[in-house]
Amino acid sequence: MSDFLSYAQHDHVVTLTMNQPERRNPLTGNTAVDEFVAAIERIRADAGVRAVILTGADPAFSAGGDIRTMQQQAAPEMAPARIREDYRTGIQRLPLALFNLEVPVIAAVNGPALGAGLDLACMCDLRIASEKAKFAESFVKLGIIPGDGGAWLLPRLIGMARAAELTFTAEVIDAQRALEWGLVSRVVPHESLMDAARELAARIVVHPPQAMRMTKKLMREAMHTRLDTLLELSAAFQALAHKTPEHAEAVSAFLEKRAPRFGS
Repeated sequence: MSDFLSYAQHDHVVTLTMNQPERRNPLTGNTAVDEFVAAIERIRADAGVRAVILTGADPAFSAGGDIRTMQQQAAPEMAPARIREDYRTGIQRLPLALFNLEVPVIAAVNGPALGAGLDLACMCDLRIASEKAKFAESFVKLGIIPGDGGAWLLPRLIGMARAAELTFTAEVIDAQRALEWGLVSRVVPHESLMDAARELAARIVVHPPQAMRMTKKLMREAMHTRLDTLLELSAAFQALAHKTPEHAEAVSAFLEKRAPRFGS
């Protein structure tokens, strides 16, 4: 049985719920990273999964790093080299796993997403916020830096100036400001959050799943590659897409004016 992350699947949508609400769903000092990596591998290997919703058990989405773990790292006997390796083999596995997952991931941010919790939301493809959501890139407030990729992720979502403001001030912004800044795409009443996430997932899963996976892969690669390199990758992926049964079914359905059928 999972200690941190619950995995539930309905049709083509997997819902991952961080489930340590009494600790505000921390990402360190527990089995969170191992469970996330295992769940992501399970999703990757299951062709029937077409979308993922990630949320937290109320009242928080995730408070980020566990303070007790930080105390242990600050202890005199803890060597910097050991801390560096702990990051590499620990929480840094999470952004790499989520970044390389080809299935679209929706963050349903139900409450505070602080520090690594905000960065976790940024690792997802889409973010919907409850009106109770709050966001902070709060590392500097504790005298540390974003060790989980936040300095790479956040500026790509909201621009360097706003990312710098969030990071350098460590201030908390509410859901409406997050919407204005483009950090989330929608703010909904708290009780409607999961319905909104499921509705968005439903609009994703109707499309050909292999084309969707390749499209997400292209968008991720576009974040850090040159145009000519991306065009070469696009040509290769398109050659594969044209030969899939899903493409043939989509074209036939369009010509026959009917809904397409993309397997089970």
